[in-house]
Order: sequence, then structure tokens, then C-alpha cells
Amino acid sequence: MFNSSFVRYAVSGLGALAASFALVSAAHAQQENTFVAIDPPQATAATDKIEVLEFFQYGCPHCRSMEPLVESWEKKQAADVQLQRVPVAFNAGMAPWQHLYFSLEGMGRLDLQSAVFNAVQTERNPLNSRERVVEWAAKQGLDKSKFEAMYDSFGVGTKVSRANQLIKAYKLESVPTMVVNGSYMTSPALANGYPQTLEVVSSLIEKVRSTKKP
Repeated sequence: MFNSSFVRYAVSGLGALAASFALVSAAHAQQENTFVAIDPPQATAATDKIEVLEFFQYGCPHCRSMEPLVESWEKKQAADVQLQRVPVAFNAGMAPWQHLYFSLEGMGRLDLQSAVFNAVQTERNPLNSRERVVEWAAKQGLDKSKFEAMYDSFGVGTKVSRANQLIKAYKLESVPTMVVNGSYMTSPALANGYPQTLEVVSSLIEKVRSTKKP
């Protein structure tokens, strides 16, 4: 897992961005199951859907490995499942990553997700400032003025604030982490692997779905 202990290391770019799997929080580590029940459950944004949150970070190598798996998994889900990726900033230095994600989302360009991971982790471009993010976006062929307007928009700012509220509400300590319908949390560390994480998420979706049936 990638957690706050790696933050300064990743943001400053002074060393490798790769991080080894670490233990989840002590409370989670005591669980022998592949998921943790959230007590009390959190309210979800989409009450008519089964909400799945994926907390991720561009500096996290495990999130990068999960990305294509999650993308493929999402395409197979029924209409009652809604996936929302939540970019995580463990400190203010990572806030540009959040603004970048929501700007790409707002412009319908999440196809550039892999390119962002590549920029941060392979090209060692930390993208840790508005200027660096805008410069990078322009090099990807995005209209600079439109991107800047989106980056600075009220809508993106609101989404960043909401993401930070979720991070706090779920007491997030590491990424990648997935939450199903505000009630269950799992991760590669708990599920013992990337594909296994999505298998657990799928089983939890069925668990939630069964409780929704009349």
C-alpha cells in the first residue's frame, strides 16, 4: 500500500516513487477477512446506485497497476453500479494531482490516466504545481486555455473539497483502497492481490444488492 509516510518522498521527486506494500492500519490489520465493515456506514452520493469508490494517487505504483484492471472491471458492471475514482492528497503538495484528475474528468479526457501515471512515475515529472500540470496538459494536445479554465473552475474545486471530505470520513491511510456503498472497505493488502481486490468488491456488490431487493 502507498500511504502518507511516502508523501514527501513522492512529491519532492528525491528518489524512487515505488513503494512496497505496507500494513494497513492497526484496526484493519486485526481483521482476517478480505474486507472491513465500516461502522457506522457512510452516506453515498448516488442513493439509487451501488456506489464504489476507488481511492488512488498518481504517485502510487500499486494504483498504477490497478488502473487497467479497474478500467476493465468497470466495463463489465451492471447499470446499478457506479464507480467513482477519488484522487487522494495526503498533504497540500499533492492537491494539483486532485485538480488534474477532476479537470480531465470534466473535459472527458480520462483516457489520459495512464499518461499521468507515466509522467509522475516513469518520467519523474512530479506535476506538483498548477504550472507543471498546465504545461503537461498542453503537451498532451489539450487546449491550454480551456484546461486552465477547468482547473480553476468552481466545479473542480467543489469536487476536490468533496474528495477530501471522503478521505477524512473514511479515515483513509493508504492507497489503493476501494469502498463499496459506504459500508465495506477492501484493498490489495486485505484481499492479497490486485485481481483479488476486484473479486472482493464484486462479491460485496452482490451482498449490497441482495439487501436492496424487496
